[in-house]
Amino acid sequence: MKILREPLLHFLLLGAVIFAVFSFMSRHKTDKPGEIVVTQGTLENIATGFTRTWQRPPTKEELQGLVRDYIREEAAYREALSMGLDRDDTIVRRRLRQKLEFISDDLDSHVEPSDADLDAFLKAHPGLFKAEPVFSFRQIYLNPQLHGANLQRDESSVLAELRSRVSGASRSSLGDPFLLEQSFEKVSLAEVKQTFGEQFAAGLSFLSTGQWQGPLNSGYGVHLVFLSQRSEGHTPSLAEVRDQVRREWLNAKRTEAIEKFYEALLRHYTVKVELPEATKIAEVH
Repeated sequence: MKILREPLLHFLLLGAVIFAVFSFMSRHKTDKPGEIVVTQGTLENIATGFTRTWQRPPTKEELQGLVRDYIREEAAYREALSMGLDRDDTIVRRRLRQKLEFISDDLDSHVEPSDADLDAFLKAHPGLFKAEPVFSFRQIYLNPQLHGANLQRDESSVLAELRSRVSGASRSSLGDPFLLEQSFEKVSLAEVKQTFGEQFAAGLSFLSTGQWQGPLNSGYGVHLVFLSQRSEGHTPSLAEVRDQVRREWLNAKRTEAIEKFYEALLRHYTVKVELPEATKIAEVH
């Protein structure tokens, strides 16, 4: 199993596949380059593609039209290659690279991580899966445009009023009209950032619970805040986030395999980068 997971083996298999494909294509092109053969297998692929799209098999006339389009496409493709239209084309180069990477990725797709692999990955990358802090709070909004130069004085006055009121007393009359709710229950840090902005979220993280505090600044203005509950962030167990860890593990392995694939591929090439003269002069000095 360890040998099967080795990226170098995958690269060798990929090389063999590419060599076989190109040999097959070259052999057929060399034999009769001016002949286009629509094989039975090609006909089946054309009909299958139509069936998948339209949920029914093509009629005789539709199949004839599809075959005509295939022949025209093949002739145009060959003519474009003979004219060198594929060279120095960014889109073509990018598409060929993608197809090559897809083949490499397919060779690696059978690898399935064990729980030990996932647990090790979770411990090595706790930041990817750490649960965010969660907050429950109430806020009173003050509009800076309405208060002007008296904003700081009014903040202190409203804060004193909030702290002096007995528990359960209505506070809806305090503060200015605001589009959002006054109370927020069990919202994550990301949700707080999305609603109030980075500055408000950062200030909320440092508030103590059980009393009115502030002001905290947001994109709307200023807020006086009563933080009733805060759950600190924590690293979850594998059982809680197994699907997410598996997805990230596969992505990491895919990236690692691509890096090793290109590392092995580039061993067959000598790479020279010709720097502009201005860059060379700058480097000398």
